[in-house]
Amino acid sequence: MRFDVVTLFPELFAPHLAHGITRRAFESAQVELKLWPLRDFADGGYRRVDDRPFGGGPGMVMLAEPLQRALDAVRGDRVDVPEVVHFTPTGRVLDQSLVLAMAGGPGAVLLCGRYEGVDQRFLDRNVTLEISLGDYVLSGGELPALVLLDAVARLQQGVLKPDSHQQDSFSDGLLEGPAYSRPERWHTPEGERPVPAVLLSGHHGEIAAWRRRRALETTARRRPDLIAAARAAGRLSRDDEGHLATLGL
Repeated sequence: MRFDVVTLFPELFAPHLAHGITRRAFESAQVELKLWPLRDFADGGYRRVDDRPFGGGPGMVMLAEPLQRALDAVRGDRVDVPEVVHFTPTGRVLDQSLVLAMAGGPGAVLLCGRYEGVDQRFLDRNVTLEISLGDYVLSGGELPALVLLDAVARLQQGVLKPDSHQQDSFSDGLLEGPAYSRPERWHTPEGERPVPAVLLSGHHGEIAAWRRRRALETTARRRPDLIAAARAAGRLSRDDEGHLATLGL
C-alpha cells in the first residue's frame, strides 16, 4: 500500500519512520510513504500557501490552488485512484474498524491542513474522507496522519508477533483487560502486590476465561457504550452475560 502526505512540515515524519516496531512496515515497503512539501507547489518568492478569510475573522485559510497542484501531482504519480483524506474536527472519529479497513486497502492521500482551515472549495472538489481523532483541536494534520500511519502499519504482516493484535482493545469490540509481568510479587510501601494466581497456573483455558472477564469489567466501567454495542451486535456469549449480571449489568 502507498500513502502520499501533502504537508507543510515533511520533516516531522522522518523520526517516526525509523524507530519503533512499525518501522518494519516502512523498511520492508509494505507501507510506502511519499511526502509532498506543499510550498513546492506555491507561487511567488514567498511561496505563500495561505491568506485571510473572506468575511473576516481570525486566522488564515490554506489556499485552494497550491493544494490542487500538489494533489494533481500526487495523482499523476500513482496508477490508482486514491482516497483523499482530510484531518478535521468535523470528520468521522478514527476507530479500529476504519483502521482495519485502511490496513487492508491500497493506501490514500493524506492532506495535512494548518492554520484556520482549508478553502472549502478544494475540500468539496477533492476530499473523499474526513477523519477526526476526537473532540479537540490540534494545530495541524501531521499528528493525526502519523496516528493513522502507525495504526495501519502495525497491522501489516510481520510487524507484530502473529495474531498479537487480535488481543488489542477494540479488536473484538471490548477494551483490553489488565496485563502483568515480573516480578511475581511486587513489594511496595503499601504492601505486597502479587500477580493474579490464575496467570501463573499454566491453564490456558482458565487464563483465557479470566482475561475475557477482566475485559468485560474494564469495558463496562469505562466504556458502557461498547457493551451496549456488543449486545446489539450479538457478540456477547451466555457466559459473558452471566458475568455482567454479577456486576449488576
